[in-house]
Amino acid sequence: MDVRVASKRRAAASIEAAFPGAVVVDVTSRGPQPWVRLSPFYPHGGIPVPFTPGLTSQSVEGVWQALKVFMHADVDPAKLAVTAMRGLKRTAAAYGPPLGHRRGLHGTVLLGYEQARREIYLPTYRHVLEGAAAPEVARLRELAERGPVVLLDYTLNGDPADLRTPLSHAALLCRHLLGDWPSVAD
Repeated sequence: MDVRVASKRRAAASIEAAFPGAVVVDVTSRGPQPWVRLSPFYPHGGIPVPFTPGLTSQSVEGVWQALKVFMHADVDPAKLAVTAMRGLKRTAAAYGPPLGHRRGLHGTVLLGYEQARREIYLPTYRHVLEGAAAPEVARLRELAERGPVVLLDYTLNGDPADLRTPLSHAALLCRHLLGDWPSVAD
């Protein structure tokens, strides 16, 4: 199975030259149906919030942003209910430097960035890939069994330990398709 990740910012001709004959799939929040359903911004609903029994979110990004803690702002449970694929981000420019992610909406422990990726983002996104977006994942597997597939995203980092750049959900999806999902303990 040949699945790769490329930057959505690259020109289509550049992608075609680098990956001749590949099926190119935009899995970003601006991608077409049904592939947009693989975006962490997509409002599937019913996504469990880690370490918060009984509470769910509309999207993976809603969980990530809701549990983020800044110098001037604590968690924001309103992000869990956002059904638009915009208005989710919480930034240092607005709230001061990030301090970490709360381990659960009512938790007392703040997780560092890498640990938050492993304990919050990875299980939340995997839940979607194995649940609400499972039909799209199965379709990608079918395509990849027939020939090369290139997943488009704005970032390319698939290593939760690499804190230099944001984590790429397309790279995680690629790892999922290839049976190489990162572990919590790496």
